Amino acid sequence: MIGLLLVNGKLCKNPSFATIHDFTYSGFDVRGNTSNQLRAHVNLITADLMPGLNTLGVSLARIDFEPNGGLNPPHYHPRGSEVLLVLEGTLYAGFVTSNPDHRLFAKILKAGDFIAFPFGLVHFQMNVGKTPAVAIAALTSQNPGVNTVANAIFGGNWPINPEVLTTAFHLDKNIVEDLQTQNWVNPS
Repeated sequence: MIGLLLVNGKLCKNPSFATIHDFTYSGFDVRGNTSNQLRAHVNLITADLMPGLNTLGVSLARIDFEPNGGLNPPHYHPRGSEVLLVLEGTLYAGFVTSNPDHRLFAKILKAGDFIAFPFGLVHFQMNVGKTPAVAIAALTSQNPGVNTVANAIFGGNWPINPEVLTTAFHLDKNIVEDLQTQNWVNPS
């Protein structure tokens, strides 16, 4: 029996069987489908789609935003930091520091501007312009993961007890229960 070698949880291909296709990706120029609740689309290229990224500690994402409010909602990456470069449009982007300060660092970004999102901090982007926006994100992990805050809090498969959320967020129980019944989507 031949043993399988896993690196970072991914099957490590025998280098003699690697091809250029393991190290390239085509289609990053194609606009994503933004006809969803958030009016945005994230095309994340990780080691799952491009095996040559495994062990390199990088991944890339293209984010497309509809005009006037297309949103990549507050989220964080448990295994990576991120830099985001605006290619087209105008984005309001920022992040919030952790306990105890919870400082907001945010700015309006235009084409050619970029912002760094430190490891594990909640961050977001929203198109505040009247035209579509496009950004490219580079992440410091071949598998950065993503945890969208609202989805995790209100859209989990097993709802968090409403009493926990009413106390934590100072919300009425009916509001929490209503939020838990809504369809929470990811922008991908």
